[in-house]
Amino acid sequence: MNERRREREPATQETDPEYDKAPRGPSASAQTINPEALYRLIAVAAYYRAERRGFEPGSELEDWLNAEAEVLTEASSGKGLSS
Repeated sequence: MNERRREREPATQETDPEYDKAPRGPSASAQTINPEALYRLIAVAAYYRAERRGFEPGSELEDWLNAEAEVLTEASSGKGLSS
């Protein structure tokens, strides 16, 4: 049973020499953004996208998803975000 437990344990620096090379998810700057502030930034960006297209109905989801991608890219690139 001990061998099975070892297999299930997550890799650590001591157990896996490749540990430091593995991606860890979003950058530290993206992880430190307050979720409520992030939501507001996406909402504002989506609003401006809708405004540019004349608020025609039917593209709200596309506006939101594009705004979300834009905001998250800026956050993870380290450029910082202005609110």
